[in-house]
Amino acid sequence: MGIIEQTKILGEEIQKDERFIAYAKAKLAMDSDEDMQKKIGDFNVTRMNLEQESEKDERDEEKIKELNEKLRNIYGEVMQSKAMLDFNTAKADLDAMLNDINSIIMQCVEGADPKTVEPEVHSCSGSCDTCGGCH
Repeated sequence: MGIIEQTKILGEEIQKDERFIAYAKAKLAMDSDEDMQKKIGDFNVTRMNLEQESEKDERDEEKIKELNEKLRNIYGEVMQSKAMLDFNTAKADLDAMLNDINSIIMQCVEGADPKTVEPEVHSCSGSCDTCGGCH
């Protein structure tokens, strides 16, 4: 069996994993949430309006302030919604699994023993200022 076929098998196993299943369910729930989709649409329209107003030669600073406030409020509502919180949690779990898989593959490419290699352990301080790149 070639490497492409083995990769497809890995893809099948990923799709069977509880982290992928949780992510797929959370994404479907978010995509199906009409209120959430309306808020995301409102956010995008407000962002476009803000960009257009900001690019004008004679900008209306009061309107820009109003649009910024509206944008922040919508963003807060979207990010604090149960659907988005569930989605972000599931996505973070799936991303962690994919990072572990990628770490193992990259170590093997660099010559590590595939039978004994383990995912690299990364610690994140939460500050991007001291970060050497996402893991």
